[in-house]
Amino acid sequence: MAGAARSPEPIGGPLLTAAELDPAVRTFLRVAAHGGRWDVDTEFDWGTADADRLTEGERSAVEFVTVIEDHLPGYFAMYDRHFPVDDSVDLPTFEHNRELYHFSVRWAQEEDTHALALARYQLAAGMAEPDTLRGALAVEGHKRFDLPYPHAVQFFTYALVQEKATQLYYQHLRRAVGDPLLADVLGRLSRDEARHFAFFADVVQLYLRRHGEAMVEPIRAVVADFRMPLADTIKGYWRWALRIADVARYDHTEAYEHLIKVVNRAVDAPSDRVDELTAFVAACRSLTEA
Repeated sequence: MAGAARSPEPIGGPLLTAAELDPAVRTFLRVAAHGGRWDVDTEFDWGTADADRLTEGERSAVEFVTVIEDHLPGYFAMYDRHFPVDDSVDLPTFEHNRELYHFSVRWAQEEDTHALALARYQLAAGMAEPDTLRGALAVEGHKRFDLPYPHAVQFFTYALVQEKATQLYYQHLRRAVGDPLLADVLGRLSRDEARHFAFFADVVQLYLRRHGEAMVEPIRAVVADFRMPLADTIKGYWRWALRIADVARYDHTEAYEHLIKVVNRAVDAPSDRVDELTAFVAACRSLTEA
């Protein structure tokens, strides 16, 4: 990001200290260093990619998740705006944001690898031509992405749900697709998303332990109005999402049970407000199962 034009919009709400955030960051980096990294060019035999082994719905699902993953520059730019590492913030905030940057820059590299792998599959399998695919991805990729949250913990809660939901969807899709190469790619993506979820789960737990009941309403607000990335910018998003749900289960609220576990692990003796939060999250989940 060096030399890029910046418009910092530092986020509000309490922040963890850099020292509090450090263990979660180090854990993520340690796990990533032991088997987390993989290379798009050398990891797969792209010559075996075969879109003829996919149903029309499976092809649509691949196209859909490629668009979502390819919007990585927008996601990363959002973190850069709200957690700036420059002189627009005071020193304690800079220390926090710099610690977070150790995670976010590597998170971005991994998510960009996902985008590359999915695009590479489309090209290798004959689903798209390079120029056509680049143009289609650019239509969505140049749109600004942001989250309407005033508190830092809400960004981490959103990412917790989103990463777990994406992990679960890749698992479901992997079991459905007819091309073994694509199944291998989706398996790699799913494992990465599981590690990303673990980081955000650690951070949300830290917020709950450090700030307690003050985190209840911000977390509740995320769940109450949760939408997966680009839901408001991709033309025909909901029709597309419903279509790929026929291929593999696509339900972000499946991740809510994991959020409940995070809350319960963080609070030794839940108060009435914490109990109300977990009941609310569970109710949001049950609405989709009725």
